[in-house]
Amino acid sequence: MAAPHTPPATSAQQLLLLDTHQVIALLQPQAVLAAVREAFTLHSQRAGRVFPVVREALPTGGVFGIKAGDVSSQGLLGFKAAGFWPANRARGSEPHQATVLLIDPATGRPLCVLDGNAITTERTGAAGALGLLQLARPNSERVCIFGTGVQARAQLRHALAALPTLRSVRYATHNGQRAPAFEAAFADHCDIAQACDVNAAVAASDVVITATPGGGPLFHADAVQPGTHINALGTDTQGKRELPEGLLQRTRLFVDDATQARQIGEAQWAPSELPCTELGDVLTGQIAVRRSADDITVFDMTGLALQDLTVARMLHTQAMAQGLGTRIDWPW
Repeated sequence: MAAPHTPPATSAQQLLLLDTHQVIALLQPQAVLAAVREAFTLHSQRAGRVFPVVREALPTGGVFGIKAGDVSSQGLLGFKAAGFWPANRARGSEPHQATVLLIDPATGRPLCVLDGNAITTERTGAAGALGLLQLARPNSERVCIFGTGVQARAQLRHALAALPTLRSVRYATHNGQRAPAFEAAFADHCDIAQACDVNAAVAASDVVITATPGGGPLFHADAVQPGTHINALGTDTQGKRELPEGLLQRTRLFVDDATQARQIGEAQWAPSELPCTELGDVLTGQIAVRRSADDITVFDMTGLALQDLTVARMLHTQAMAQGLGTRIDWPW
């Protein structure tokens, strides 16, 4: 575990604000990967806590949630308020919205407010990469990805960096249409094309990534071949799902948090007797993964509050050191 962190010195009468542009400028892939790995480690060692998730439907048609946690030995406390507002698309805006707040656990004083969209995107991409590194076959060459939005792009970018052997990408859209901008973003890095038949694309893939709003099963269970690894991240609310009925019973199931996954992740659809392993326990070596050639593995990603907090702390520390962000008076 990393050494205890000391919160950056700041005026007791000021609050630091980091907007989306400042957050994006500070996000560095390797630093995010290290922060997310630390979050998994803290969770595995039970040095960090994740509190019960709030996830509620709104009369507006959106979903609002809160993920909170702390690491008492490091003076880390905070939460992310986030959700999904589908009507934002008609406004020309991103439907996912998130805000992170870091709090001084000794006093309850707010330390830093950060735009959480880019944090969520990058920490989820990094978590997906860690899942691939631990669970996918290291010689994987073909990936099928469902979704072409912000998170799908992050997942594919991190996947190509984590597994340089990935050469072929087939993608599926919600409307069955090509996504030229998505193709153009990755054309220099892989052979990318739309999947005309999603079941055939899944059957031909070593890795499957599902990054959709979780509106229902995306492919047939019998399309998944022995040896496949699946990163599933679109199911984050009761009632959502991306994976087909009957698939999980054939897999080795890995999760970020067992309780959370069974409440709001794909694991909510799994038989109660199906075992699941937390990825943090794999990363810390508490559990060794000996993958046979025929194993089908699934990483059910519901997102840990600790991931948001370790990345936000890293950004807060950098911003204070570089004099970035907006400081406002905040008497208390």
